[in-house]
Amino acid sequence: GVDLGTANIVLAVVDEQNRPVAGASYPSTVVRDGIVVDYMGAVRAVTHLKGQLEERLGVMLDAGACAIPPGILEGNVKAIGNVVEAAGFRLTNIVDEPTAASSVLGISDGAVVDVGGGTTGISVLKDGKVIFTGDEPTGGTHMTLVLAGFHGWNTQEAELAKRDPAQEANVFPVIKPVVEKMASIVRNYLREYPVEAVYVVGGACCFTQFESVFEKFLGVPVVKPAAPLLVTPLGIAVNCKL
Repeated sequence: GVDLGTANIVLAVVDEQNRPVAGASYPSTVVRDGIVVDYMGAVRAVTHLKGQLEERLGVMLDAGACAIPPGILEGNVKAIGNVVEAAGFRLTNIVDEPTAASSVLGISDGAVVDVGGGTTGISVLKDGKVIFTGDEPTGGTHMTLVLAGFHGWNTQEAELAKRDPAQEANVFPVIKPVVEKMASIVRNYLREYPVEAVYVVGGACCFTQFESVFEKFLGVPVVKPAAPLLVTPLGIAVNCKL
């Protein structure tokens, strides 16, 4: 499974029983909000990660799937698929990110919210079927910009601080308004598609107080799985059709 994110490119490998086998990641600047802005850079990064995992596993990785944020244009979908193929994979499937995540979470009813680097995406499931998907700008990149502006840092300094769990007590109060904006996006969608539980995944939701902010806005339980950054890549791999 190839996850071309705004903040990270992640490759995940599962076996024939869809059990996680291996994974690798690379800081990403080649994709913004589901749009490939540096095609050759994206190909090089995915090729590098593919080779790294093949060496680690001692096998060739042939089939690959990828994912897209809900609602992006067809041309951008094709570009993401082209990156996967140019890196040496046989492209077998393209799924939307929140739906990929739901494959790993194993839920049949509820909402899956994928908080990425550039966007907050949502899929609503009922009886095991996706009945709605939506996506709006606001993600981890916006957290970084707010943090940089508050402290007078450059974006690299802000990004490092944001990713450091030891600094969460100082970071989260500053970026909390961004999390509230994400929660309001989800709340607006759920007015027409009410659910009994919301599941959050993605690297930008790793803060320990993230769920409590969402629960305050949404009024329903919010569940965050272990290693939320890896849920969507694993879901993409699960959806890779041999």
